[in-house]
Amino acid sequence: MARVKRGTLKNKRRKNILAQTKGYRFDRSTKERVAHEAIRHAGAHAYRHRKQKKREFRNLWTLRINAGAREQGMSYSKLIGTMKKAKVVLDRKVLSELAMNHPEVFARVLANLSK
Repeated sequence: MARVKRGTLKNKRRKNILAQTKGYRFDRSTKERVAHEAIRHAGAHAYRHRKQKKREFRNLWTLRINAGAREQGMSYSKLIGTMKKAKVVLDRKVLSELAMNHPEVFARVLANLSK
C-alpha cells in the first residue's frame, strides 16, 4: 500500500484554528494547542450566553412594563393577571415597547382592560 503524507491536512486544520482565534491576545492567537482550547471555551460561553440573553431581555421587558403600569396606578402582576383573564395576547416585548415609547397607547390598553 502506498504511503500517505498528511502534512497538507494538518496545515489546513492549523490554519483554520488560528483563523478562528484572530484578534485574541497573547498565545491564544498564535499557538495551535492554546488556540484550540480558546475556541472550545469561546464556544461554551457563546452557547451559554445565547440562553442568558433571552432571560435578560425578558427581565428588561418586565421592568419596563412594571414602570409603565405603575405610572397608571397598577402593578405588573395585576396587569398580567387581568390581561390573561381578558385573553389579551400581547407579549411582553410588545408591551414594553408600548410602555417605553408610546405611553399614551399603553395607557389606552390599560384603560380598556379595566372595563
